[in-house]
Amino acid sequence: MARKLVGTMRILNTLAKNHTETIVPNYTNGVAAQPNSYAHYLQGFLAGFKRDSKRLEQFYERLNLCPMGTTVLNGTGWPLNREKIAEYLGFAGPVEDAYDAAQIKPVDEPTELSSILTSIALHVGTFVQDVSVQYAQPQPWILLQEGGDNTYVSSAMPQKRNPGLMFGVREAASGVLGEAQAAVFRAHNIVPGMIDPKRVPANSSMVSSTIKMLTQFDKMLNALKISPERALKELNSDWTASQEIADVLMREYKLPFRVGHHIASQIVSYAKANDFNPTNFPYAQVKEIYAHVIKTEYPSASEVCPMNEEEFKATLNPKTIIENRRTSGGPQKSEINKAIARSLTKRLPSMKLGLSGSRSRLSMLWNC
Repeated sequence: MARKLVGTMRILNTLAKNHTETIVPNYTNGVAAQPNSYAHYLQGFLAGFKRDSKRLEQFYERLNLCPMGTTVLNGTGWPLNREKIAEYLGFAGPVEDAYDAAQIKPVDEPTELSSILTSIALHVGTFVQDVSVQYAQPQPWILLQEGGDNTYVSSAMPQKRNPGLMFGVREAASGVLGEAQAAVFRAHNIVPGMIDPKRVPANSSMVSSTIKMLTQFDKMLNALKISPERALKELNSDWTASQEIADVLMREYKLPFRVGHHIASQIVSYAKANDFNPTNFPYAQVKEIYAHVIKTEYPSASEVCPMNEEEFKATLNPKTIIENRRTSGGPQKSEINKAIARSLTKRLPSMKLGLSGSRSRLSMLWNC
């Protein structure tokens, strides 16, 4: 499981490395929001998977303790050395409390694992759905490469290329979520000592399903076809860069953000009412809107727009916006290169220890 997740993370990191120059629209509340580096977008998902990986590592540390020698729940009269038993069987140590060893911990483990698998499946499902939205557009900027079992032609509408591979990944993610919740339900509303949540086949199944889901997800990631030109065209056809107007007016000309935001909002309203986009909006109208807002909302300032036409157009350039970001962890190329370089530099040593014997040990832990 841990190795599979790390493999998925490597694919995401390689994809990010290949798209440091690709600028795409990002969306909030289902609406186009801001331009972003596609590499930065991918690094965001990678950060989520890193947390999942860390949780798996921490979970394994708690899992890798030996219950043997505690018998049913209160130990034994025989002089057993539980530390040596744990050592001989390849565990990191014994479970401290005898009652916990067979009655509480074996219930905690599958439910904790189910929450980690739920998080992984949610990250996968969110990514898939974000790509799926593009298929409703006449000219998507991201698609699956056609052919093989990536896509299939509609049986009725010859123009359609349905993303079958994505459907499979989404279905697999839903399946993982279902199995993970089943682990919680098995542990719910029972007294200590019941076998319901401890059965290895059911608990192992949700892990196997997650591995299969990630295998399909890897295939989907490798099949993605991104068009930087189409993404930039979409950005320039909408006003996802309009916040930068307010930012520049505040940062460079000390205008309150609220006032700059109102100016940008009125520019967008006028543009949409008159069918203008950021590349052809008339600068004369910018000056007029600026003067009107300043006069009514900030009369102490000059009504002359401090941004000249060249600066106004540069402010709305998605590429310029990315380059001008100064935030650590931001989308600018210097930060993205740092993120790519440091990604996956940490290994998961505790996850790799004794993995070959993990199945037999899990049986020991969950069948007590």
